[in-house]
Amino acid sequence: MFRILHFVLALAVVGVLAILVSRDRKNIRIRFIVQLLVIEVVLAWFFLNSQVGLGFVQGFAGLFDKLLKYAGQGTSFVFGNMNEKGLAFFWLNVLCPIVFISALIGILQHFRILPIVIRAIGTVLSKINGMGKLESFNAVSSLILGQSENFIAYKDILGKMSERRMYTMAATAMSTVSMSIVGAYMTMLQPRYVVAALVLNMFSTFIVLSLINPYTVENEEELKLNDLHKGQSFFEMLGEYILAGFKVAVIVAAMLIGFIALISGINALFDTIFGISFQGILGYIFFPFAWVMGVPAHEALQVGSIMATKMVSNEFVAMMDLQKLSGHLSQQAEGILSVFLVSFANFSSIGIVAGAIKGLNEEQGNVVSRFGLKLLYGSTLVSLLSASIAALVL
Repeated sequence: MFRILHFVLALAVVGVLAILVSRDRKNIRIRFIVQLLVIEVVLAWFFLNSQVGLGFVQGFAGLFDKLLKYAGQGTSFVFGNMNEKGLAFFWLNVLCPIVFISALIGILQHFRILPIVIRAIGTVLSKINGMGKLESFNAVSSLILGQSENFIAYKDILGKMSERRMYTMAATAMSTVSMSIVGAYMTMLQPRYVVAALVLNMFSTFIVLSLINPYTVENEEELKLNDLHKGQSFFEMLGEYILAGFKVAVIVAAMLIGFIALISGINALFDTIFGISFQGILGYIFFPFAWVMGVPAHEALQVGSIMATKMVSNEFVAMMDLQKLSGHLSQQAEGILSVFLVSFANFSSIGIVAGAIKGLNEEQGNVVSRFGLKLLYGSTLVSLLSASIAALVL
């Protein structure tokens, strides 16, 4: 009973925070929100508690485990036996596999498998969420292609989109994660939390956007995924995706180096001046949100600090902080925090999404840049909602 009351409180907090910045409160369609919420709770229970759901997660995790082993073959060839000795663990075991996963995504795209999957799932979702087909397609393609590469698929119609649709498209990209990086997450978090978060974030995005940015689509643009590799041979495409994957790995590495160093410096400065680290201060700000999500009160401050780290830096830095607390947090707190961390909701993602769109359509890129902070606000609410739903069934 207490858990249900806590969940109702979390829904109320997320709902109020979303409605506060809503662009059109009168057009919020409660029926679709309730419908999405019921489905999401059922899916959360399915993936986190049912034997069938756990079997699905184990199968999915096993698949990625095999893929990571294949990726390790290429890594070991290039870097010798550094991998076996445990040297440069994060680079070799977490980032380098992104190159292999990116190549697989390119192959699925080249043989027209991804467009079929995205269209089929997107069409079904549009019947459930009450949104346009484009928005529903985008939720799936963002998950599969990634927050920056995803917009290439819509480059021909970006210029036709209204500001509201651009917010929805960009917010969806920030609220989900790319399948190419899921394997990296699974080396740092329990696979079942990663898989559950993938599904929950998609539905939470629909709910939060239905509150923050409600609208109806009157004239649906022609919806087709562009043939990204028209005229390219198979090996041209493969080389392109391999290089794209390596670029992502290098960018993530650079962000980690810069942000970890910056956070360390800021923490030292605050500790010297105020006697408490910067993360410690942010931990107090996020403390009530951690408790609202369902984290036990005596662990909420530690969890809140990691939540703040994720927003200020990125999810990898936060996941490394969570690993340091492994064995010291309760299973409830670890599960809730793990689900919260699996998203791209952080400051650096504002630049990534806006830059990706600007490279395709400068005017729309500027539009997205203008509501950058609102993107981060909305995508953080998505993470709060997903984690709260996970807490209900854990």
